[in-house]
Amino acid sequence: MSYYLPLGAFIALVFVAASTGALFQPGAWYASLNKPSWTPPDWLFPVAWSVLYLMIAIAGWKVWQAEGIKAALVVWGVSLLLNMAWSWIMFGRQEIGLALVDLILLWISIVAFMVLAWPVSQTATYLFIPYFFWVSFAGVLNFAVWRLNP
Repeated sequence: MSYYLPLGAFIALVFVAASTGALFQPGAWYASLNKPSWTPPDWLFPVAWSVLYLMIAIAGWKVWQAEGIKAALVVWGVSLLLNMAWSWIMFGRQEIGLALVDLILLWISIVAFMVLAWPVSQTATYLFIPYFFWVSFAGVLNFAVWRLNP
């Protein structure tokens, strides 16, 4: 039982990060923006993020199990903060360009986590691969929206 208690803590941390998406929703402002034709439907985002957040939590937990609080877990935490900031910047502040900067930093932190986690938990690294691809796609989408809405 106590083995899984820390997993619950990681899930709770990720849930807090995910809640910023509920606090700062796209709304009418985002709906009014020009977006590329390849923008996914709105329903896909919460579905994808629900799966990704669970994988993010498990990856952090696996690294914590393997080595405790060291560089990889610190980078994991930084990536979670950057993840939280994006919704606030994009939808709360309506700053498309600044949201893109945040997303680039998030992407770098994801890569850094994967590199740092590999020696201690390949499973954690594998769990971050879908996150890496989703944030890569989100970055391209964020850039396109920024370019289409000067």
